[in-house]
Order: sequence, then C-alpha cells, then structure tokens
Amino acid sequence: MYDELTEVDIKKIEEEIYYRKVTLAPKLGEELKRAREYGDLSENAEYKEAKRAKRKNDGRIRYLENMIRTAKVIEIEKEEGAVGLFDHVVIYNEKLGAEKKIQIVTTLRQNALLGFVSKESPLGQAIMGKRVGDRVLVRVNETTSYYVVIKSVERGVDNEDLPISGF
Repeated sequence: MYDELTEVDIKKIEEEIYYRKVTLAPKLGEELKRAREYGDLSENAEYKEAKRAKRKNDGRIRYLENMIRTAKVIEIEKEEGAVGLFDHVVIYNEKLGAEKKIQIVTTLRQNALLGFVSKESPLGQAIMGKRVGDRVLVRVNETTSYYVVIKSVERGVDNEDLPISGF
C-alpha cells in the first residue's frame, strides 16, 4: 500500500521531519535528561512525560519517513468543469437538507471538520470527476449512503499553506 502524495505534500513532510529531528528532538532530549535528575524514576511523573513525548516524536518521524519511502507522487490533472484535486466544491446534502463548501485534498491534508475532504474518502471518491448539477450517491459502507448534488466547482491549487494532518 502506498500514499498518493503531491510534490508539495512531500516537501511539507520533509520540513516536518527536519523540524522534529533538528529542533524538537534535542529539546526533548534535554527535558528527559533534566527530568532524570529529579531522582527515583519509578515515581517521577516529569520523567515519564518526557519519555512519552520523546517516543511520540520518534514515532512521528518514523511514520513520516515511511510515508515518503512508500509514496506514489501524483500529478494534479484538471478536467475543465469537473471536480478535481484541490478544487473548492459546494455540495447540497439531500439527507441533511444543507449545503456545505469543501475542498478536495490528499489524505495527508484531510480535516473533515474544517472542510478539507480526502479524495480517498467516500465523499471524495464519489464526487471526483463529477460536474455541477450532478446528483451523486455517496456510499459510506454497506448499509449507509446518501445523495449530494454538486452546486459549484471552483478551481483550486496545491496550496502550501494547507497543514498536514497529525496523529
């Protein structure tokens, strides 16, 4: 399995790895060293917290490095009038009776609460390539589905300001 990422995604991952290795790791190492000096490690909450923070940072670095190693770099293809990657789309959810503006993004930058919908999510997959006026069935799972109508599509670009998701 691989992640489909853009050149900007790769660049943002590399920037985070650099920050975590060069800035954050030494700082967390110093915290650990300082907390160790407080004495009895079995009852030292500061030491346990410092170790947890260091493990979390190390895990995030490994995760990001693996993501780059296994990534498939994709080109952004734009078909005039059709929903594509990084486009801003207004959809009408028939089940909720409400409109919502979303942006289609790579999985690395998804945040549904903020309106950034992964192209690999059920909604993203359903509307990719569709056009204004299309009524689209979104299958969430075997028993749950709903219809959306595409109200508008505005061309988007691979914006470096979009943050990558944490874990």
